[in-house]
Amino acid sequence: MDEIKAKVRQFLRGYFKEHDFADEEDIFASGYANSLFVMQLIAMVEREFSLVVADEDLEFDNFRSIDAIARFVTAKTVVPAGT
Repeated sequence: MDEIKAKVRQFLRGYFKEHDFADEEDIFASGYANSLFVMQLIAMVEREFSLVVADEDLEFDNFRSIDAIARFVTAKTVVPAGT
């Protein structure tokens, strides 16, 4: 998960150079995210981690913080046992 967090943090720094987000900090509550930024964040997650964010994944809680994004990516990329 540390690698995922590092990549998300690097992406955020590209947009918010003056702010260093804590892992659990709410990106939306802090006022940094708008709808265009959220779409860019989703596109980065899909591209960087080679996954598809489905309609049912489009929940603020999946993208609310660095921790939340790392949990989401991990859940989407873990292969279930027995497959």
